[in-house]
Amino acid sequence: MMILVLTALLVLGALLSGALVALRGVLRRSRRFPHSFSPSPMIKRLLAVTFIFASCSVAWMVLGGTVVHRTETSEATARGDLGDLWGGPQVQVQPELVRLDERARTVARQVPSDQPDGSFETVEQVVTETVRTPVPLDGSSLRADLSLAHRKKGLMWYATYGADFDGRYRLQNPGEAGDFEFVFPLPSGSSLFSDLALEVDGEPVGVDVEGGEIRHALALGAGETARVRVRYGSQGVSTWRYAFGADAGHAMEPAVDAYGGARPVRQSSGVRTARDVKLVVTTDFADIDFPGGTLSPTEKERTDDGWQLTWDPGTLVASAGFGIAMPQRLNPGPWVSRVTFFAPVSLFLFFFAVFVLSILRGVRLHPMHYFFLGAACFAFHLLLAYLVDVVPVGVAMVVASVVSVGLVVSYVRLVAGTRFALVEVGGAQLVYLVAFAATFFLEGATGLAVTLLSVATLFVVMQATGRLDWEAVLAKPESAGPGGEARRGRPAVAV
Repeated sequence: MMILVLTALLVLGALLSGALVALRGVLRRSRRFPHSFSPSPMIKRLLAVTFIFASCSVAWMVLGGTVVHRTETSEATARGDLGDLWGGPQVQVQPELVRLDERARTVARQVPSDQPDGSFETVEQVVTETVRTPVPLDGSSLRADLSLAHRKKGLMWYATYGADFDGRYRLQNPGEAGDFEFVFPLPSGSSLFSDLALEVDGEPVGVDVEGGEIRHALALGAGETARVRVRYGSQGVSTWRYAFGADAGHAMEPAVDAYGGARPVRQSSGVRTARDVKLVVTTDFADIDFPGGTLSPTEKERTDDGWQLTWDPGTLVASAGFGIAMPQRLNPGPWVSRVTFFAPVSLFLFFFAVFVLSILRGVRLHPMHYFFLGAACFAFHLLLAYLVDVVPVGVAMVVASVVSVGLVVSYVRLVAGTRFALVEVGGAQLVYLVAFAATFFLEGATGLAVTLLSVATLFVVMQATGRLDWEAVLAKPESAGPGGEARRGRPAVAV
């Protein structure tokens, strides 16, 4: 982003330099040959206003780059802090039941012989190895209670949450009697677990965590069943998932990119069969969404605080899992940077409206007046960029709007009178500065809103100036346009 800002500044600087060189050449030619070409004072003033607009645009690019830098810096610091305390997007992977069988096999090895020539001889040795054979779980009844708590770090909001998980699994030995191991992977996206408990057939057993997994060995007779329950409390950020198969590894990718620090990821491949699966998730927030690559709930029921969501697909053969995406708050840093980088469009529309209104109302404005108007508009974004550090975005926008509009109206009142300042210029600033910035609250519809605003402006201006003699206006700046002679007794000069 910083490279784009610097590139834009260099290009804009080159354009401004070329424009100034061309303007200087035109002015020298007009002095040398006064009868061949002499730009009217109106043209000169329009060029001066264009230079002021370009200078304001450079200032906005610098301010936008500063906001981006502050956002990236604070986000980099917050990632580490959040990762240590809250972890990342949490993914609970379906546990496994593994049958353990011992198998003896003969291996041949080359060992030094007793011969003096140093030759080797082949020795056969019988070794015993453990063969691990996955056995599908016979049923899974799951419950997760999610409680949301947004936290702000610097210029970014993070959707942190607490999760209380309760999983009940039914195990069955489909073959001969043997030894089995129940392997329950803890979510690698969480850094803290509380009230971790394991029960087998209703009896608490000791929890043995190794490599981020709970492992419990048990013996099952032919056709025998066992019920295992795992409970824990944890916390994460942004999303919570219950994954099967390849979805587990894929779901953990954002954790590293978004919150920093490599974390162990349980890799899983292929499609798994999950028998008699049912998951119930309760939330204390109403604005719910589902991450990409997850299945939608089969039932949704509204509660006092949020939702009760039920996934009950029965037997599931898929790699996709279940999940909830936490509602995100508006992040001040990225929002302010977008508003700031688009500010030149807002200023262009505002200057254009003021220019046309001044001609229609017979008000003469000097380029210096446009300079102060541009500075007051820049004050809006400058205040907005630093107020969002300490107050909500809505409050920051109200304060910045009041200050900027107050600066413009109080100044134009001295230049062209109270009515022109309040109605024409103040109204134009509310539309093209405040309302323009407010369109960035419309996620996904900002471009359409700005387009409609521009088209509406074009229509109004075309209708208002359709009978205006632009040739006369541009050739004779002392003429105040259709509004009659310029106001006398005002400290303004011709447009």
